[in-house]
Amino acid sequence: MFQRHPQNPLIRPQDAAPSRPGFEVIGTFNAGAVVYQGETVLLVRVAERPVQNEAGGNQVLVPYYSPEGELVVREIRRDDPDFDTSDSRFVIHRHTGELFLTSISHLRLARSRNGVRFELEPAPWLKAGQAEEAFGVEDARITPVGNRYYVNYTAVSPLGIATGLVSTHDFAAVERHGIIFPPANRDVTLFPCQINGRYVCYHRPMPGMFGGYNIWMAESPDLRHWGNHRPVLRAQPGGWESGRVGGGAPPIWTERGWLSIYHAADRQDRYCLGVFLTPHDDPARVIARAREPIFQPEAPYEVEGFFGNVVFTCGVVLAGDTLRLYYGAADESVCLAEAPLAAVLDALA
Repeated sequence: MFQRHPQNPLIRPQDAAPSRPGFEVIGTFNAGAVVYQGETVLLVRVAERPVQNEAGGNQVLVPYYSPEGELVVREIRRDDPDFDTSDSRFVIHRHTGELFLTSISHLRLARSRNGVRFELEPAPWLKAGQAEEAFGVEDARITPVGNRYYVNYTAVSPLGIATGLVSTHDFAAVERHGIIFPPANRDVTLFPCQINGRYVCYHRPMPGMFGGYNIWMAESPDLRHWGNHRPVLRAQPGGWESGRVGGGAPPIWTERGWLSIYHAADRQDRYCLGVFLTPHDDPARVIARAREPIFQPEAPYEVEGFFGNVVFTCGVVLAGDTLRLYYGAADESVCLAEAPLAAVLDALA
């Protein structure tokens, strides 16, 4: 039902200048999306890494922010028996389990008058600013609430994977609200209004010994303090959502109920998108769910890339009766697909 835009990918790593000398951009993906003053605004996750010089082929460079807020690049030898350097995305200490990423992410603003041709700003809109973000900030979701835009994002550090929150009224000045969900939790999607007198969000805890990777709901009086947690959508045994499910774009109000586009992965880490519907007054109760993916990796730029077989959304814009789905392809680029809202609703069982 979704048609890929012929100009895909819209934003590629080569379209983004690195934020500092000696770094290279390896990913521009997983963008939050909203319409602001007639423009489509994206907050793009930009992943960059230190450039490896030719003489340093036996070393892995890992960037992170120190407690003092300075970016540090540590060199780890590939033949160091204490470290596992077999995965290009991270390095693990064999004895302590300490993990380092080989890239670091920030959020960067992009604007477009037509929702297709974007101008990406040269400097970060949001980068690590506290200890809980030492390995970077990732995967923004933008939700208009009243006269402000709330942006929740994944904060990564040696302490774990948490969820942070900032807000803005003009996408220039940014107010930080701190960590709203501690480790291990991510994929938060905020509702754009109060429901039964409370703010509501979906979130995805990542349990250890027991439980699966499922979507939960929480309530808040102020968007900062969250409680009354309960499960909403569970991963299914076998098939395209057997590994995990998690929030995608913030929920969209429709006449039939709240529409949520979410991501799911199977046991082989192939990521697809699904959709479910809840009543306007009870977002914890799923009343319809698509049995099959509404969007899955098929195009070459989705199947192959930094991490292939991945389509992942953080933002959907409703333009009239059309859903404009902005998604990350293969953890590498920003792409666009469109579908009639009615067709998406018809996919619900």
